[in-house]
Amino acid sequence: MSGSNENTRAIRQILQDHARLSVDAAELGENSNLYDAGLTSHESVTLMLALEEHFQVEFPERMLRRNTFATIAAIRTAVEELIGADV
Repeated sequence: MSGSNENTRAIRQILQDHARLSVDAAELGENSNLYDAGLTSHESVTLMLALEEHFQVEFPERMLRRNTFATIAAIRTAVEELIGADV
């Protein structure tokens, strides 16, 4: 799916720019644990705000959970759900 690939690229760039991970976001697998790669709870908030701005969405309270931001795949799933909800 082209949209998913574009979303994944955008998420990786946002991670690179805002998450201060100990590894390059481009080197992470889609299911690599971002917290193991250095994501902190504070940085997850910064990441969420950057994602909201980029994708023009707002994460509802039910998504404000550690597992929503634990992997690139989880973030993409959440973002695509929110984008779909806006359409």
